[in-house]
Parts: sequence; structure tokens; C-alpha cells
Amino acid sequence: MRLLGNIIWLIFGGLEMAVAWFIAGLVMYISIIGIPWGRSCFTIGMFTLFPFGQQVIRRDKIQGHGDIGTSPAGTLGNLIWFLVAGWWLALGHLVAAILLFVTIIGIPFAIQHLKLAGVSLFPIGKTVVSNETARYFG
Repeated sequence: MRLLGNIIWLIFGGLEMAVAWFIAGLVMYISIIGIPWGRSCFTIGMFTLFPFGQQVIRRDKIQGHGDIGTSPAGTLGNLIWFLVAGWWLALGHLVAAILLFVTIIGIPFAIQHLKLAGVSLFPIGKTVVSNETARYFG
């Protein structure tokens, strides 16, 4: 089911939004100062390509301790991210979710877009894990 869900997902907006994440990541890497944000863009971009069977959780839940991304510096990074790119990526996911909620078959995909909209706002300090891992550390 995960494979089928991910294939259909790519057709219903997943590919376009993943490309948006990768473009944002490239822009961040080009700026040099944006490399930490670029890393998050590529991590979330890969998640955007294949979201079924995976979840995004805070890194400190997995590691058992904080790091720079989960510290106050990460919070500052998330605020800067929100102002620079987070809001428009979230808006793209929100628009796709609204369009998919109109159809019955699109509801599971709309829910994925809403999850990604939330991640789009503040991605620093998060990591992508399998559903099984997320349940274990949840």
C-alpha cells in the first residue's frame, strides 16, 4: 500500500512540491550562510517525494539529547526560515490540500499535504523516520 500511495502521491502534487523544496535547498546552499536550511530542505524534499510510511519527528526524541537544531539556536533558525521560505512552501502544501480535499479519493493525500505544511513552517531540528521508528520513540 505504501508503494501505491507514494506513486499516486507523486501524481497529485508530491512531485511539484518536492521540486519546490529542492529549489529552496539550492538557493540556500548558494547563499553559503543558508547551508543549515538547505540541508533541511533536502531532507524534507525527499520526504515530500515519498511521505507514505514515514513521519517527521524532533531529532532530540531519537537521539535522547538536544543538538544545535533543537536548541534555542534552532528556534532562531526556524524563525528566520519561516520569514524567508517557510510560509510560501506551507502555502503551496495548503493550496494542494484544499484542492485534494474536494475529492473523496484525494483526502489521504490532502492530509499528507497538511502534515507537510506544518513541517514547512519550522523544519530545523526535525528528522524523517519510518512509521515504526516514530511509534517506538513517539
